[in-house]
Amino acid sequence: MKIGLFLALFGDRSLDEALDQAQRLGLLAVEIGAGAYPGSPHLDVPVLLTDPAARNALQSKLSDRGLVLSALSVHGNPLHPDPAVSVPHHDAFRGGVELASKLGVGVVNGFSGCPGDGPGAKNPNWVTCAWPDEFRDVLDWQWREAVVPYWKEQAAFLKEHGVRFAIEMHPGFVVYSNETLLRLRDAVGADGEWIGANFDPSHLWWQGVDPVAAVRQLGEAGALFHVHAKDTRTDPRNSGLNGNLDTKSYGDIAGRSWVFRSVGYGHGMDWWREFVSVLRMVGYDFVLSIEHEDGLMSTGEGLRKAVETLRAAVVEEPAGAMFWARE
Repeated sequence: MKIGLFLALFGDRSLDEALDQAQRLGLLAVEIGAGAYPGSPHLDVPVLLTDPAARNALQSKLSDRGLVLSALSVHGNPLHPDPAVSVPHHDAFRGGVELASKLGVGVVNGFSGCPGDGPGAKNPNWVTCAWPDEFRDVLDWQWREAVVPYWKEQAAFLKEHGVRFAIEMHPGFVVYSNETLLRLRDAVGADGEWIGANFDPSHLWWQGVDPVAAVRQLGEAGALFHVHAKDTRTDPRNSGLNGNLDTKSYGDIAGRSWVFRSVGYGHGMDWWREFVSVLRMVGYDFVLSIEHEDGLMSTGEGLRKAVETLRAAVVEEPAGAMFWARE
């Protein structure tokens, strides 16, 4: 199992500088943004799609540093009711899939998206309450008219290009839990196998989900494509007073019920060792891609702590064949 890094953290640096940093940390893999919310600061996707020499140069930058490309990232909302958002995010998704195919990368990471509450909506509407009854009506409309038709079409596109789409189960989007991810795979039909999870435990703890049980279920279902390594700490006092549905700024660390932390600073070494063990048990032996979003640590300090924790939990292999081998 390899420890990797999501390079969105170094969006203010050149690709060479970001890759050099990953190499200095002794990492073996990187995940690179290709559009939508993380942007594409390190990749000129249109050029890479049309220029084999540019793709070869990118591959050389990686191999020269002993790195593999675990996934491209196009985290966005292609179901947004405003075309000014949905169209570029859809285009980023398609471009990311096409580029992954050309690069021989088997996984593109992203979100499921979230529609509005009907044909005239202006903003997304994330429904999490069963009553009053109109909330369920909204949810039914979203899945029937927007979610399933869109992802049926995209699943066929994924199959055509031989690339899997790994959805990060994230509150605010229609797929935020195992149940909603497996529902989407089933609703898409025969091509649903091309849609699975980019499993990030940090978004599950505050929902009350046990990430170890969740990752085991997804692994057994053949729906585990990629894994993010990020931690969450729940503040007992704030959570006890207000619960965990928290809309305060991530910068209000003292006031929030939960915050993202570097790996090992929300849950200890025993938890991460168990997580790695369950990943291996269900057949996942690819990459743990560090995503640093810790407001209490600098970039350098947070990365070092995350790498130290994961190294203690994982016996790494030399850089070699990718988990999702291309046929």
